[in-house]
Amino acid sequence: MTNSSISNFKIKLFADGADLAGIKEMYQNPFIKGFTTNPTLMRKAGIQDYKLFALEVIQAIPDRPISFEVFADEFDEMEKQALEIASWGKNVSVKIPVTNTRKEFAGPLIERLSHAGVALNITALTTLEQVKSVTKQLSPKVPAIISVFAGRIADTGRDPVPLMAEAVKVMSDKPQSELIWASPRELLNIFQAESVGCHIITATNDILKKLTLVDKDLDQYSLETVQMFYKDAQAAGYKISISG
Repeated sequence: MTNSSISNFKIKLFADGADLAGIKEMYQNPFIKGFTTNPTLMRKAGIQDYKLFALEVIQAIPDRPISFEVFADEFDEMEKQALEIASWGKNVSVKIPVTNTRKEFAGPLIERLSHAGVALNITALTTLEQVKSVTKQLSPKVPAIISVFAGRIADTGRDPVPLMAEAVKVMSDKPQSELIWASPRELLNIFQAESVGCHIITATNDILKKLTLVDKDLDQYSLETVQMFYKDAQAAGYKISISG
């Protein structure tokens, strides 16, 4: 994929991860417009000190949006964490889950924080009704992100594209809000998200690195695949004794 074709994207590419080296690597790519992470990714990366890691990331990425998530389950504690996280940097958005673990809607908290001027990233949405409910809580004057986990929707055998297209329309009432296509499973999802007008897609480094494959000659790709199989068989020393 050429640089010019990437720059023609209207959708913003965000990198999703918790590996500081990988984050710094993606920061060198001018086409990566922001960063997201979550407690699960941080745990997998071996992060033990949440705030220390976050401050290291903010120091490394001072001029692009970064989302960090609260991890409390009670809304009053979520609010305290959100205000603390928001104080870490002007480019920080605070991720608030759409519900707590008891399926209680975070709407009142979202409304308080948004109208207090906190930039939010409402996360873990999977239905259009959730998008509608969250959008109603947002201040029309404060930037906000709504993260719909389109990849998880697709994992259930449902096509997320129609839902995402409708979500864009629903959110148009709040012009400061942006829709994220979250948890993509393949590079094609970037083009799907672009086609329905999603503002952002956040993807792991493994998926983002596949951008170099866009428009690759398929005959050449076929040949490279054959060559890979052959080289690996040779390297493994595989042999078949031919009987007879």
